[in-house]
Formats: sequence, structure tokens, C-alpha cells
Amino acid sequence: MDSSFRGVFPYLVSPVDASGHIKTDVLGRLSDDLIRAGVHGLTPLGSTGEFAYLNTEQRAAVVQATIEAAAKRVPVIAGVASTSTADAVAQAKTCQRLGADGILAILEAYFPVKDAQIEAYFRAIADAVDIPVVLYTNPQFQRSDLSLDVIARLSVHPRIQYIKDASTNTGRLLSIMNRCPDMRVFSASAHIPAAVMLIGGVGWMAGPACVIPRQSVKLYDLCRVGRWNEAMELQRSLWRINEAFARFNLAACIKAGLQSQGYAVGDPVPPQAALSADERKIVEATLTELNALSSA
Repeated sequence: MDSSFRGVFPYLVSPVDASGHIKTDVLGRLSDDLIRAGVHGLTPLGSTGEFAYLNTEQRAAVVQATIEAAAKRVPVIAGVASTSTADAVAQAKTCQRLGADGILAILEAYFPVKDAQIEAYFRAIADAVDIPVVLYTNPQFQRSDLSLDVIARLSVHPRIQYIKDASTNTGRLLSIMNRCPDMRVFSASAHIPAAVMLIGGVGWMAGPACVIPRQSVKLYDLCRVGRWNEAMELQRSLWRINEAFARFNLAACIKAGLQSQGYAVGDPVPPQAALSADERKIVEATLTELNALSSA
């Protein structure tokens, strides 16, 4: 298995039953099918994985089930998130012990946190493990953000090699690339992946790749070989899924889409709500259109 991270990394959902147990069989089947579809890695406990709604035992079960299903065929980058530095460090150590190939580091915040504390949080995680760390910033949902100065300082850490920025500001991604030449940038679903690849991105980590893995991999392959006209034609079609999902709760959309594809992933963790019947129809119609296009 290549030790570098690049390509399509679906943000996996966390299937939870009514009693709160992780449905590891469902997660294992989904992970296996995604690998067979050609994805380049798996990311449990990203935003689509509802990390903010799971307890310690549930998070560990999700990570372990994903690692077991991957069976070293592709890297597993496990999400670590907390409002507490000590808790985040403990999570990271657990993920490494379970066999994760990398850490997706997220900072949750209740009170505002200044740059020095933000930097210290991520540095503590990277100091605690011996595997690569991907910085993740999503200012739309987080109370804190990583400034360019903080990113630049963290980029010299030997284990902080990647960043996934979901700011929706593609110019910011180019600024990161310019200021941190050794930092490899992943696109989020908030960006246009083909555009991020054009300016030097190495792939994307996103929930929609769970439901359109083959199309996502095809888009990545076209970008990798510089077939930009074909890539943008496919990108324009795939953007429909982003438009549909932007209207609703992301985890609810991905879970609804996966259920329509035969995966019993269940509903989002309360207090989140499942999609209504009409909302499910919108998601299912979009997926049907995209599958028809890919078969044409």
C-alpha cells in the first residue's frame, strides 16, 4: 500500500441502530464495496460520520470496523475531534493503536480559541502519534478556524503533511499551496474538486463520494492525466449531487442515498432528523440521473 495519501477518500457514514450500537456489518460491507469501486482510501468520523454525535465507544467501533474492512488494501484516515486537547490526544493514540494509517484532526470549540491555542491543539495531536496528520478546517460549522499563519507554522511539523479545507474559498487553497509548498491539499465537497486538482490539489475527502464512488474516481483519473475538458464535463454533471445535498443535512442526505442503494445505515443520530419522504425523492432522483449518465 502506498504510504502517501491522494485520490478519493469518502467520508464514511456511521450506521447506528436504535439501541446506539454501531452496525459494523453494514459499515464493513459499505467499506468493501467502496474499495471495489476504486476509491483510494477511507475516512471514518469525518463530518458525514457524525463524529460530534457519537460517544467514545461508538467512535472506536467505527474506526475499528473500517480498519478491519479495509484490510490494508487502502489507507484509513480516522477522524479525531474534541474541545479538549487531552481528549483529542487520547483519541489519536487509540486510532493509531487500532491500526489507522493517518489522523484527520478537527478542533471543536465552545468558547473562542486564539491562534496560539489552536496551533497547540493540532501540534499536540501530531506529537502524540507516529502516523501522518491531516488538518481539517470547516469554518461553516466550527467556532474556530485555522489562519494561514497557523497553517504555515504547522506545515513544518514532520507529521502534518496534509490539509482538507472546507472554507468554500478556493483562493485560500491556492494561498495555502503558495505559502506551504510541502503541504498537500485535499478538496472538500464545498469546493469544485476538478478546480482544486487543476491548481495542485491531491484529491478530495467528501461524503458524496460514498454514493457516487465510481464517478468520483473517474473524475480524479481524468484530472490526474490532464484531460481537463472531459473532467469538467463530468464535474458539471456531478455537481448536481452537491447542489442537492447543500439543501439538507449532509449526514441525512448521504444516509438516505445509501439506503436507496441497499445499505441499511439507518437515520442520523438524534437530535438530527431524517429526510422527509419528499426530500428523499429529491436525493434518489439525483442519484438516478447520475447513474444513468455514467452508464451512457
